[in-house]
Amino acid sequence: MYPLIRMAKEVAISRRAPRLNLFDTHVSHHRCWPHDLDLWRELNNGRTLTLFDLGRVALFYRIGLIEVMRKHGWVGTVAGSSVRYRKRVRMFDRIEMRSRMVGWDARFVYLEQGMWVGGTCTSHGLFRNAVTNRSGLVPMKEVQEILDAAASPPLPGWIESWSRAEAQRPWPPMDAAPH
Repeated sequence: MYPLIRMAKEVAISRRAPRLNLFDTHVSHHRCWPHDLDLWRELNNGRTLTLFDLGRVALFYRIGLIEVMRKHGWVGTVAGSSVRYRKRVRMFDRIEMRSRMVGWDARFVYLEQGMWVGGTCTSHGLFRNAVTNRSGLVPMKEVQEILDAAASPPLPGWIESWSRAEAQRPWPPMDAAPH
């Protein structure tokens, strides 16, 4: 089940928090609760992605993107992700999440997020998000102009490499007929 109460809490906090500049880091705090665990009594990888969702939504509120999207009838969607898991998160661990926009290309905005427990990074995610309307993708140039933002800083090489690799990935991903 999607954590609606957690989402409401994050939205309420982020709407009252000071505005961030476009590339500032949003820091949020979360707790690993018993219902977040998998069979091995650690934070479930699916729940990790859900917690990252909460951090991105809060970031979008704080940089003013939610207001702009609502005004223009846009919605955001994850168009790709890559997550590294490096350390277990256990029940009742306090998680510090850091979320920031890295930049954009013609079609997507790239964000990175990390979860930290006791000063150690437990997981790190790269997310490629799209802004869409009823017609499909909204070009990032249009989003940039409406946000009155300068050009995107150059994307780090590792993000560009990941994006190029994703473009080479076959779609649909498998044969349509089962073997």
